[in-house]
Amino acid sequence: MTEAVTIAADSIPVNTTDTAEADKTWHEASHLDDLWEGEMVGVDVAGHSVLLVNHDGEVIAYKNRCPHQEWPLDDGDLEEKKLTCAQHLWEFDVTTGKGINPSTCALISYECKVDDDGAIWVRA
Repeated sequence: MTEAVTIAADSIPVNTTDTAEADKTWHEASHLDDLWEGEMVGVDVAGHSVLLVNHDGEVIAYKNRCPHQEWPLDDGDLEEKKLTCAQHLWEFDVTTGKGINPSTCALISYECKVDDDGAIWVRA
């Protein structure tokens, strides 16, 4: 016969470090000289396909794959803040990553920063 044992939840040690997050480091991905305002480009960052978008002088980084069927987003069109996937015409707001059509999806983002020399860094 098996006996049930109750353990208080607060007595269980919890690992608060997300190892996937802890393993991420900053990588130089491109330069502002190569990514003009209103443009996007696909780059490889530590084995990850990343889409860099320069919108109104702010550089934003997303996984370079449409969440629908993994089509490369840099094959699509960027008009102002609307990114349209070339394969099935799904649309995304590049300022938020949220889906426009359909609205029930979103892009996967990466942390991104630009240093004083114009180098674009992505954490992956």
